[in-house]
Amino acid sequence: MIEKRPLATLLSHLVLVLGVLVIVFPVWLTFVASTHTAEEIAQGRPMSIWPGSHLLDTYGLALFGGQTSAGSTVPPALPMMGISLVSALVIALGKIAISLLSAFAIVYFRFPLRGLVFWMIFVTLMLPVEVRIGPTYEVVSQLGMLNSYAGLTVPLIASATATFLFRQFFLTVPDELVEAARIDGAGPLRFFKDVLLPLSTTSIAALFVIQFIYGWNQYLWPLLVTTDEGMYPIVMGIKRLIAGEAYTEWNVVMATAMLAMLPPALVVIFMQKWFVKGLVDSEK
Repeated sequence: MIEKRPLATLLSHLVLVLGVLVIVFPVWLTFVASTHTAEEIAQGRPMSIWPGSHLLDTYGLALFGGQTSAGSTVPPALPMMGISLVSALVIALGKIAISLLSAFAIVYFRFPLRGLVFWMIFVTLMLPVEVRIGPTYEVVSQLGMLNSYAGLTVPLIASATATFLFRQFFLTVPDELVEAARIDGAGPLRFFKDVLLPLSTTSIAALFVIQFIYGWNQYLWPLLVTTDEGMYPIVMGIKRLIAGEAYTEWNVVMATAMLAMLPPALVVIFMQKWFVKGLVDSEK
């Protein structure tokens, strides 16, 4: 029986409302700034917290590029968003595919030093990115993968975390399913495709959301492997807008930042049900 405690309920709702305000208010200010002109933002008095009248002009300039009223050149955000989208999809799908196959091999195949192989994969979680980024860049450079989609994505598609999560899930699959598949004449790949993949749907969805956001927000690695402005992802594009000109068009910067937030937000919104279910199922 659940006891009704009005004071506790009120307090919990106040905490939730405060948390929402802390998260939403900076986003709202970013949106408001994107609807004003750069002169209105740079003026001495505080900026209005209500939207201005330049929404379509600013977002059109941010998406397709062009010249501002101050004479600054704004690069188009649309191609950069396309690069980020391709990179995020390849990283997310690549991490899931490789992790599924590696976890399947570790759990269901018997080979020498199987446990050692798993722990070697798991230990890579203890290595910070800065330790691996130098040698990885050297390999990518020697292979001629700079300024390419392969250079942006291939070094990032291995995931020890996803391998560990899928391994733990596969260990909970009853042995009776393996025996039933073997009796029916199903080989390893048939068992993987017809049994394990359908059971892993929610876990795959949860990991896809996490890995897509991870790939979309990449900044340090693209900063190293891209010198051609035509291969800049959207996160680097925002930084380029801030540091590229002597006079910063803050309204365009804020509009580009809002555009950069849309794809990850849409992925979370449309896959929220699967994401939550995957997290809950993985805890059982």
